[in-house]
Amino acid sequence: MKDFSPVTFDYAACDKEVKELANLLATRSSLKESHDILPFFKARPQLSALCGHYNPNMGRHDLVAWEYDLFGDFACDVAVGDSVKKTYTFLEFEDAGNKSLFTRQGKKATREWSARFDHGYSQIIDWFYKLNDERKSDAYNTRFGKSSIDFVGVLVVGRDRFLEPGERLRLEWRRENVVVQSKRVVCLTFDELARDLAERLRYFALPAKTLGKRPK
Repeated sequence: MKDFSPVTFDYAACDKEVKELANLLATRSSLKESHDILPFFKARPQLSALCGHYNPNMGRHDLVAWEYDLFGDFACDVAVGDSVKKTYTFLEFEDAGNKSLFTRQGKKATREWSARFDHGYSQIIDWFYKLNDERKSDAYNTRFGKSSIDFVGVLVVGRDRFLEPGERLRLEWRRENVVVQSKRVVCLTFDELARDLAERLRYFALPAKTLGKRPK
């Protein structure tokens, strides 16, 4: 089993990695999960750890793992944890291409949810099932440090540029209203991810600015 590695937040390094993600998206229109996206995040622990903020109960994001297996049956692309509060964020990446979110089926005017999206969403449902099934086991307690953890599932797929009129509203509605085991699945594009992480990083800079100091 691939275990969590400790990560100490470094503003300058994180800022650099967040900007590298924005630059990647600015220079590449499409990205493949296994060839482009996973290697990119594996090489950037600060960027990966920052993704933990999608769990609103996470106070710190000081643990990170890539291709983290969930009790042998399922695995997520990135797992981020808070070593003190024992809260976690589990992320699934899919391709970022023109058919990653919606695809044309026959002569229908409205595009349907893609196979890539459905695959990623189904993966997260399986994680929720497995985490619930194992939560009373000794292995669960040993792995996470408590018998029941607070966790969030995140699906990152597709690009803003490939969304047709009305499709963003469909994505946002699904993100806000579809619930799995009383939990929302955060589903968003890679462009939204890059914007969210940049905004989160600006939040971390506020204390230094308030004290009249510039982040190093």
